[in-house]
Amino acid sequence: MTRTAVCLMGPTASGKTELAIGLCERMAFDVISVDSALVYRGMDIGTAKPDAAVLAQTPHRLVDIRDPEEPYSAGDFVRDARQAMDEIFAAGRIPLLVGGTMMYFRALIQGIAELPAADAEIRREIDAAAERSGWPALHAELMRFDPVLAKQLSPNDSQRIQRAHEVYRISGKPLSEWQEKGRTDRGPEDIEYLRIALQPEPRQVLHTRIEKRLNTMINNGFLDEVNVLRERPLLTRDMPSMRAVGYRQFWTHAVGECSLEQARYKALVATRQLAKRQITWLRSDTKRMQFDPLEADVIDAISGFLIPFLIA
Repeated sequence: MTRTAVCLMGPTASGKTELAIGLCERMAFDVISVDSALVYRGMDIGTAKPDAAVLAQTPHRLVDIRDPEEPYSAGDFVRDARQAMDEIFAAGRIPLLVGGTMMYFRALIQGIAELPAADAEIRREIDAAAERSGWPALHAELMRFDPVLAKQLSPNDSQRIQRAHEVYRISGKPLSEWQEKGRTDRGPEDIEYLRIALQPEPRQVLHTRIEKRLNTMINNGFLDEVNVLRERPLLTRDMPSMRAVGYRQFWTHAVGECSLEQARYKALVATRQLAKRQITWLRSDTKRMQFDPLEADVIDAISGFLIPFLIA
C-alpha cells in the first residue's frame, strides 16, 4: 500500500511557513522542516525561524536539533526525515515536508550519491587558494572541470565550491557525475511524494518580500544574534552554519571588515541569488504542481489539489 507525503517547496520569503500552518489546520499533517539552517539552535532571527508560539501551535520536526558548531549533512537529514516520517505514518497522520533546501529534498526523493570521504589536507589547500584568489576565482576554475555543477552554484557558495574541488582532486571525476550516476539508498519504495512548488509572480514581488524580511531581521536584532554566536569559543565563520546566507555577511561586518550598510547589501544580493537558484531547481522538477503563494485563494487551491490524493 502506497504511503503519501507532501512536499511544500519554495524560495526564501515565499510564505512557506504560513501556508504550512494553514494546511495543518485543514488536514492531518505533521510538519518536517527541510531547511539546512533551521536545524541549528541559536540561529533564530537570521533564519526567520518560526517563533515559540508558532512551534507550540504547529510543531516542526528537525528544528533546533544541532548546535551551530556541529555539521549537518544531507545524509543526516535523510536519516532524520525518514525516522520522522515513519513516526508520523505510524500515528495515522501525513508528513508535510516544508522548506527551501532543495538538496535535502533531492536526497530524500532521489537518493544520496556515494561520494569520496572528506580529506582535511586537501580542504586546507583549497581554503588557502580561496584566501589568495577568492571563491569566485575557484568558481571560475570549477566551470572548466564541472560546468554542470558550476552553473548551479553562486560564485560565493564557498561550502559547495570547496566540496566540488575536493571531490575532483581526490577522484579525478566531477562531483556532478558522482551525483548523477552514483545515487543509492533511495529509501522505501512505497512512499509517494506530492510536490507543491511555490513561485511568487512577478519576480520583483519576491525581491520586495526578501528586502522587507531582511530589514525586519535587522530591526529585530540580527546583528546582536551574530555577535552572540561569535562569542562561542568553538564557532568560526568557516563552519557550515555560519555560511548560511546573511550570517556570513553580518559576521564580516561584526569583525570590522565592512560597514553595516555594505553587509546589508551583500546579504540582500546573496538572498536574491539563493532565491533564483531555488526557483531554477523547482522549475527542473517536472513532477511539481506549481502555485503562486500570493494569490488570495492559494490555500484553497492547494487543498483542492491534495484532497483526492489524501482522502481515501
